[in-house]
Amino acid sequence: MIGIINVYKEKNMTSFDVVAKLRKILKIKKIGHTGTLDPNATGVLPICIGDATKLVQYILNEDKEYFVTIKLGIKTDSADITGRVIEEKQVPNLNLTDIKECILTFLGKQKQIPPMHSAIKVNGKKLYELARVGIEIERKPREIEIYDIRDIKYDNNEHIITFLVSCSKGTYIRSLSEDICQKLNTVGTLLNLERTKTGVFTKDNSYTISCIEEYINCNSIDKILYNIEQIFSENEKIYLEENKINHFINGVQLTQNKLDGIYTIYVNNKFIGLGEIKNNLLKRKFVTEYK
Repeated sequence: MIGIINVYKEKNMTSFDVVAKLRKILKIKKIGHTGTLDPNATGVLPICIGDATKLVQYILNEDKEYFVTIKLGIKTDSADITGRVIEEKQVPNLNLTDIKECILTFLGKQKQIPPMHSAIKVNGKKLYELARVGIEIERKPREIEIYDIRDIKYDNNEHIITFLVSCSKGTYIRSLSEDICQKLNTVGTLLNLERTKTGVFTKDNSYTISCIEEYINCNSIDKILYNIEQIFSENEKIYLEENKINHFINGVQLTQNKLDGIYTIYVNNKFIGLGEIKNNLLKRKFVTEYK
């Protein structure tokens, strides 16, 4: 089995829990997830099966979309509702116009400091492991980009903000949430976080673990298994001559005068894999069983 299943991760599960469950029900060891979601977060978590695990990094690099819920007035040590409350602050008299004006200032490229409760490794230790024992270290800002923020709503009675945000890889919604609250002259914490999109994978075409089990029991897993060609269908195509097939498959770099990037590779209109161009040289990244 080779392909990707778009899992909808439910609450109180880690990304590794999802991988473990799928290993058991699919009876396949070679499985990998494409981006950690916290236990309290829900949403889109594409899972690579078999040789598709070679493509994890490319899906990790895709843009993301999240539905964000922020509770104003309290701050926690984890920056989400699962943490310990470390500060309470009165919420200013805000209206929806105030909220929108503030949030929309975060559009565009910017430097963001990752939160301590993240999976970034420093000297072999994940930041969240240090945070759990009360250690906080200096983190270097990273460049991210917020492409769009829409559907902004504000519940003035409960002091709850919700919105959809489209962003680049590496964006930490915890940090964005805290930065927004600070700019509103208050504090806040993530109440809920749902990833609604990763690249071509969306909430609408995702499946819970229990739903996936039903497809397996009906021998219909192929109906929800994305193949490699589907996932990279929007990438530019390269059509190789037959006399270059073996060279490509065997890892020989081929001259191609095209922009750097990932391309889908075809021979006689048959998809045979993925290649990456750097400095006008095409290198194999993934190949199918070509016949």
